[in-house]
Amino acid sequence: MSELRMVELSAATIVAVNNLSLKPGQEQFLAPVSYGIAATVINPATSWQRVILDRNEVVGFVSANFDEEAPEEHFRSVLWRINVDADDQGRGVGRFAVENLVEEARRRGVDHVNVIYEAGEGGPEAFFHRVGFKPVGETAYGEVIAEIRVAP
Repeated sequence: MSELRMVELSAATIVAVNNLSLKPGQEQFLAPVSYGIAATVINPATSWQRVILDRNEVVGFVSANFDEEAPEEHFRSVLWRINVDADDQGRGVGRFAVENLVEEARRRGVDHVNVIYEAGEGGPEAFFHRVGFKPVGETAYGEVIAEIRVAP
């Protein structure tokens, strides 16, 4: 790993983010049903979107939401999406993104961050467990709700 840093999503980085590649089979895990439904009501003022750069190359993207008024508790502090380019997976980019997300949650006074994912071979479950998320429930659609606790 070289010089990872995080910047806000911008017009200068969005094309590269949209062109991040996936490993075969990962596309089926990109957006659980719950996210698709909730995404229609996301408040741009509460979303947190960051691009991960290695030197000046886009290698990942993370999107979260911090909205204490979200209608469902598991969407009040939630990791919406984390994408790491296929060639950069396994180098600590995703862990770096989650660590920065947890730091942002701490800064905002939030005590945990949720993530929702579909379990399955080739999916993100093993990654989420490695970086500290623990299953705490299930959505109405059978997806896993996991959380990572934020120490004060």
